[in-house]
Amino acid sequence: MTLEVPSNENLKVLLNELATRLKVANRGLLDPEDYNLDKYEDLKFMYDMVVQRGQLSASETQAFIDELRAVRKN
Repeated sequence: MTLEVPSNENLKVLLNELATRLKVANRGLLDPEDYNLDKYEDLKFMYDMVVQRGQLSASETQAFIDELRAVRKN
């Protein structure tokens, strides 16, 4: 499975993995229905950054969560 192709299934995988890696307690923030596929590239970029960084500081984690809020549907 490749995450390079935007699809609803890949969006769900990205968001679930981000929730796990960012240790998000309220997974409702990362409900795939709250995100548009046109923001997939932004989400994929964030996912790649989180995977590449591995461990994140508390402030980095908060910055990623704030960014996720910014790309959610209004």
